[in-house]
Amino acid sequence: MNSRYYVMPNITLSIPDEVYQKMKKYKEVKWSEVVRRAILEYLRKLEEGGLVITTRELLDMLGSEFKEKLDKVSLEDFEKAYEKMREEEWKRTYMIQAS
Repeated sequence: MNSRYYVMPNITLSIPDEVYQKMKKYKEVKWSEVVRRAILEYLRKLEEGGLVITTRELLDMLGSEFKEKLDKVSLEDFEKAYEKMREEEWKRTYMIQAS
């Protein structure tokens, strides 16, 4: 029998205490395996041409608190923030090209 021994590096993952407390309720779950699978899936998506997610998926990832705050943003405030973001991105792109 030819057995192979695989050495896998360890990583440290920081999560909010609230999430940790919820995880502790499910002691039967191998959380390292959940994280490993999520990382592999993320890498697969990246390698297949980029990570593309829908707006709905993004909003779900950001959570209900973010959705509530987003609903309160006025169109005028959004337009101002968008213009500022465009200007900052232009500066960043210009600086990369100039160097």
